[in-house]
Amino acid sequence: MRKIELSNGLRVVMEEIPTGRSVSFGIWVKTGSRNERPENNGISHFVEHMLFKGTDRFSAKDIAEQFDAIGGNVNAFTSKEYTCYYAKVLDEHLPIAVDVLADMFFRSRMEAAELEKEKNVILEEISMCEDTPDDLVHDLMCAAAYGDHPLAYTILGLKERLHEMTPDDLRNYMKAQYTIENTVISVAGNISEGLVELLEKHFGSFANHGTSAALTAPEYHGELLFHRKKTEQNHICLSLPGIRTGDPLQYAMVLLNNAVGGGMSSRMFQEIREKRGLAYSVFSYHSSQADSGLFTVYAGTAPKQTKEVMELTKEMLHDLVAKGLSEDELRKGKEQLKGSLILSLESTSSRMNRIGKNELMLGRHSSQGEMISRIQQVTMDDLNQVLDIMFAEPLSVAMVGSNDKAIANVRRDDLVLLRSN
Repeated sequence: MRKIELSNGLRVVMEEIPTGRSVSFGIWVKTGSRNERPENNGISHFVEHMLFKGTDRFSAKDIAEQFDAIGGNVNAFTSKEYTCYYAKVLDEHLPIAVDVLADMFFRSRMEAAELEKEKNVILEEISMCEDTPDDLVHDLMCAAAYGDHPLAYTILGLKERLHEMTPDDLRNYMKAQYTIENTVISVAGNISEGLVELLEKHFGSFANHGTSAALTAPEYHGELLFHRKKTEQNHICLSLPGIRTGDPLQYAMVLLNNAVGGGMSSRMFQEIREKRGLAYSVFSYHSSQADSGLFTVYAGTAPKQTKEVMELTKEMLHDLVAKGLSEDELRKGKEQLKGSLILSLESTSSRMNRIGKNELMLGRHSSQGEMISRIQQVTMDDLNQVLDIMFAEPLSVAMVGSNDKAIANVRRDDLVLLRSN
């Protein structure tokens, strides 16, 4: 991995993979829904959409045709803390990808007519999420854990706020957030010698400097939230505090998550789905931000089975508090994590994502060998430190379903008391 700065100070990270013919190119911007305010919630995601709606050189259709004509892919995504615009193309077509994405990034027209059409597209996206309870419950979970902190804001935004947004609102947001200091370019694949000159040509005139507002770390709330909706299943999330991005305990956290609900051999999957057949979808995950994290377990099950699923989940968490992981789980977890890490880094897109996000959020990078070494070094003491963090607060509970009987009387602080003893 190589890092340079263009003449204007814009950071570029590159990883050469000469064994293939593809190149993945990404523009990363350190802004997302946590950088918003209640009155403009959803604007980061709206900007992402609008950058695909045309420039002076390319219409929206032209942008799509440019990539279809070379057999490449172009897309973007918005998260709570960053936005990424990316493309994957053959190495010989990288100049086309850089040209089109740079034009979108710097010269999006933000026309009022296109803005109104795209508002309707996003409103449909919000409606689709509201009609998908297994998506909706995760947004509800963030609100249960973080209250009214910006990390609880939805990425898609609120319908009433989107209706009010104008092209100038989006332009002003970009001027404030899309700065050199907030932007990283990442490239991975079969890179040619002329890459730096190509990037200098398209990005060297970028001159929007700025200072990001200081972020306020969230307080963990541990609340219970219920959203009534007529569904065939109840969708439930239980969350606990996790760890921040880049924390030295990150691999211990991943190992714990994998053992609890991160795969088909995990405790939750085996007990709730395989042994008892109480759910089709059951899993756990850990999400980390710059200054916080959440560990979440999810299950979707029939109303008549919800109480049993809740009791089994609490029993597994109780067992985790009391006994932690076994030596065998730790050993197997390390091998699983090493394998998934190595396999995930075999594509140019995953490499581009890794180096782009690491530079944007951490400003540092680890080699594959260093990461494997850190996985190997995880100890039972590390796992216990993570458990102390997780079970220092009561459970946050969120549910989307027909009634809240199964969660109304959940004792949310019993695991805290058990851990402290």
